[in-house]
Amino acid sequence: MGSNSGNQEQPIYSTRAHVFQIDPNTKKNWMPTSKHAVTVSYFYDSTRNVYRIISLDGSKAIINSTITPNMTFTKTSHKFGQWADSRANTVYGLGFSSEHHLAKFAEKFAEYKEAARMAKEKSLEKMELASSPSQESPADIHSPLTPPVTADLCRINGTGDDVTLSDVSPNSMLQSDLSPTTPTLAHSPATNKHWEAELAALKSNNAKLTAALLESTANVKQWKQQLAAYQDEAERLHKRVSELESQSSQTNVIKSQKTELNQTIEELECTLKAKEEEMVRLKEEVENAKQLQTQKDELTKKLEDTDLRNKELEEQLADLEQRLESSQVDQESLRKNLKTLLEILDGKIFELTELRDNLAKLIEDS
Repeated sequence: MGSNSGNQEQPIYSTRAHVFQIDPNTKKNWMPTSKHAVTVSYFYDSTRNVYRIISLDGSKAIINSTITPNMTFTKTSHKFGQWADSRANTVYGLGFSSEHHLAKFAEKFAEYKEAARMAKEKSLEKMELASSPSQESPADIHSPLTPPVTADLCRINGTGDDVTLSDVSPNSMLQSDLSPTTPTLAHSPATNKHWEAELAALKSNNAKLTAALLESTANVKQWKQQLAAYQDEAERLHKRVSELESQSSQTNVIKSQKTELNQTIEELECTLKAKEEEMVRLKEEVENAKQLQTQKDELTKKLEDTDLRNKELEEQLADLEQRLESSQVDQESLRKNLKTLLEILDGKIFELTELRDNLAKLIEDS
């Protein structure tokens, strides 16, 4: 069977988030499926009239979830949301960078979920109107399988470009081939050659429908088994929801711990601010210490110069003392010499006085 070239699947909304899946063993812990934030996109398949959430990490599809009317997207925190996909047998979780991005994603989820519900209702109405008990066949059953992500989708991770999907399920081909309306032959203005081409195209479509019908018939049993498995999974998910509700009491403990952590963070921020102020003060003290050190160096140099000057003055003083002492010795020697001369002079004066007296007597006597 060839692929239907008319099947177009286009991204209608894209955002970026960290992707998680529930641990299949514990069914409690989250496991990250991307090392960093990746593009998560809503896709609309106009041919099959379905909505899908797809995310790629490189060339690997880490989310491939078809939105159904019974799905629910739940916000578990300000920046985290999750939904269960029974077809993929897992629970997806998305961590966003802001509360706004989470709210926008949840809004789109609700919008496309409602669109999927309305599309399903219209499809059921068309099937009821177009089918009768004698015309019902396994081909009228739509495949519940989520179509695979093709290699063409690798372009959407971070680009948001339109993507053409090459994969088509047997039922989607049936719907696509049945969609054209066969024109009436009566009173047609077209030529016979045109109708021959139309007839050949109808024969080709009939062969495709026959092959699709045979393949769909072979897959009915498998789809029924899968439906039973999905029902079991739904029961298991209901039990899981009950368990999660019972574990909701732990949320208060987590909130309390979060409050304590916030208080601790505030205390640490206050301490950090005080340390920063102390660091500024210490820097000022270091600057003052550097200035004091400079002044100390200048004073030390001046003191050294003063010491050198004092030594020079002491040497000069010692020299002067030595000269003074030598001068005193010379003065003492001079004083002694003067005293000796004075004594000699006194003796000479005395002798002259006696000589005068004798001469005076001689004069008187004569």
